Amino acid sequence: MARKTWSTFNGWLLLLTLLSVQWSVAASNDNGLAQQWGKDYFPNTLLINQDGQQVHFFDDLIKDKVVAINFIFTTCTDSCPLETARLRQVQKLLGDRVGRDVFFYSISIDPETDTPEALKRYAQQFKVGPGWQFLTGNKDDITLLRQKLGLFMKGVDDGETKDHNLSLIIGNQSTGRWMKTSPMENPYVLADRLGKSLHNWKLASTNTNGNADAPSIRPPSVGEQIYRTRCSSCHTLGDTEHAGMRSIGPDLLGVTRQRDPAWLARWIKEPNVMLAEKDPLAMQLYEQYNRLAMPNLRLGDVEIAALLTYLDEQAERLQPPALNNNSQTSN
Repeated sequence: MARKTWSTFNGWLLLLTLLSVQWSVAASNDNGLAQQWGKDYFPNTLLINQDGQQVHFFDDLIKDKVVAINFIFTTCTDSCPLETARLRQVQKLLGDRVGRDVFFYSISIDPETDTPEALKRYAQQFKVGPGWQFLTGNKDDITLLRQKLGLFMKGVDDGETKDHNLSLIIGNQSTGRWMKTSPMENPYVLADRLGKSLHNWKLASTNTNGNADAPSIRPPSVGEQIYRTRCSSCHTLGDTEHAGMRSIGPDLLGVTRQRDPAWLARWIKEPNVMLAEKDPLAMQLYEQYNRLAMPNLRLGDVEIAALLTYLDEQAERLQPPALNNNSQTSN
């Protein structure tokens, strides 16, 4: 988002991750539920999706459905692409349930720019599947929706810029159970909440692992934390098992060996500037990966150094250099 600092983002991410703010309906019967979390509470706002179809927020999008809703804008160069990439991972995990018993909605906070055509291009860039609608409409109506969903912060969302708090709302309208969480939450956690807990655990779990199968846990380094929260939405790191969830950008295993260190550090720090300058390698990557721009992660030099150290360590661990004495014959 324009001029939004990652320190603000980190504060919200930590708060939402630790608290996982959740509220439920204080209603004793179906009538009370309908009044508090039904059409009398949610505006039946008219919106237009990426296919140019008109839909009403309550009647068509959330009534009796389990949903995930966030607010983005397509010209955002930092947080919104990461949110979208993370939700794409969740969509991959849920498979064909998205559009059947779980529904995703990304609503633009910049409807003047985000026409249905612009939203469709954005969805295609991220290769999103069915069941996920990108929506635009009247700006005042969308602001009211953000307020009703608890995703509007005074002093952050009402300024002249397009800054907005980074939150995701997931819920089940028929039960009145709603949860506000971080859009950068672990995709497996989000998929579990959308696919199981918000369905009141009606689907039997196929997980039969016991404690003996649990992996050992080690504290992650600073670099690993940065990779997991900022990079793993779009990139793999030699992880072929889950590569299908993160095919937006290149695999990063060995990247510290393949790229000039100074170029790589600058690419992480200011990719938008390098694209504006038409740096040859930056443009090559942009064209190669569906013209989807690398987001500016707002990382400082210390954070970039920690990230590169982690990537280098992973390359050493997973791709140890061959011993010259054993792998080469003498001339």
